[in-house]
Amino acid sequence: MTKELVIQTSAKGADIALLEDRRLLELHHDDIAEDFLVGDIYLGRVRKLLPNLNAAFIDIGHEKDAFLHYLDLGPSIKSLNRYIELVKKGKLRDQRLANFRMEPEIVKTGKIDEVFVPNQMVAVQIVKEPISTKGPRLSSQISLSGRYIILIPFNESVSLSKKIKGKPERERLRKILSGLKEKNFGIIIRTNAEGASVADLEQDLLKVMADWDKLVKALVENKPKLYSELDRTASFLRDIVNSSFVRITVDNQNLYKQVRGYLQAIKPGNEEIVKLFKGDKPLFEQFDIEKQIRSLFNKIVNLSGGAYLIIEHTEAMHVIDVNSGNRTASKENQEENALQVNKEAAKEIARQLRLRDMGG
Repeated sequence: MTKELVIQTSAKGADIALLEDRRLLELHHDDIAEDFLVGDIYLGRVRKLLPNLNAAFIDIGHEKDAFLHYLDLGPSIKSLNRYIELVKKGKLRDQRLANFRMEPEIVKTGKIDEVFVPNQMVAVQIVKEPISTKGPRLSSQISLSGRYIILIPFNESVSLSKKIKGKPERERLRKILSGLKEKNFGIIIRTNAEGASVADLEQDLLKVMADWDKLVKALVENKPKLYSELDRTASFLRDIVNSSFVRITVDNQNLYKQVRGYLQAIKPGNEEIVKLFKGDKPLFEQFDIEKQIRSLFNKIVNLSGGAYLIIEHTEAMHVIDVNSGNRTASKENQEENALQVNKEAAKEIARQLRLRDMGG
């Protein structure tokens, strides 16, 4: 199977298509005017406590107050609160955490008013973007993402992605990063780290530690936004592109240079897979992506041999019906026929869930 990215630009931003054997798997939009993205970190103000929900409304500058539940505070919220207080009072000599005295962790059964008071300032990270009439969903367990690792301040653990299977590799990665990390900074080792060299891992750690320093600088300067996640295009490249990708095609000269530069920075040599499209047709039309996008609005999805899916959305749920259609059992028994239809349907349903961003 060959994987590739196709990035089509417009005045409003960029559309990013992930293809596998030329079939559309995922579609993302990067809006240049968009703000309040997942991963962004803000210095917010507790506007209202909601004891009945064990949650709080936080003002981060969005037109709708953001929502923070007690279970999303993270166990080290008291350490984070104390750190912010010391920074604001100018009493913190070292912005790194090696000499910082950690506070006791909160319990899962605690109450929101045991942690916050109205108008208190708190560092929060967007975990779900605003939609319709709802403001952003927040977490106070902030993290900073690199290509190979995720940095968790006020933490000591080193954990690994479950997708890294080999025990020797897991032990190698844990040993390297346990030796490199600073005190009171936890690390999650991402799937991309599998096979990465010590130099690559150290470079990524230095990058996220530099991001932490920038965050603290913004906190000292009383800026409302403490940290900006990469735009969708760059974060998508960081998170998904690996050695299995054969090509990244873009239709804009500036973006072409940016993507090449980004890939060269994270993995020298990878930039050669980036291609600039100069054809007359729109890029998505050239790759037959437009047709596949239009099919997402159809409730019927055809499978081979006459079988098909019916996908319907209701207020309460998504419903997917598998039909054998014109596929007959003339050349195979009914049980075998049903098995083959269901196996093909399972693969296509997984693809449709990703494409249509279905959840709930």
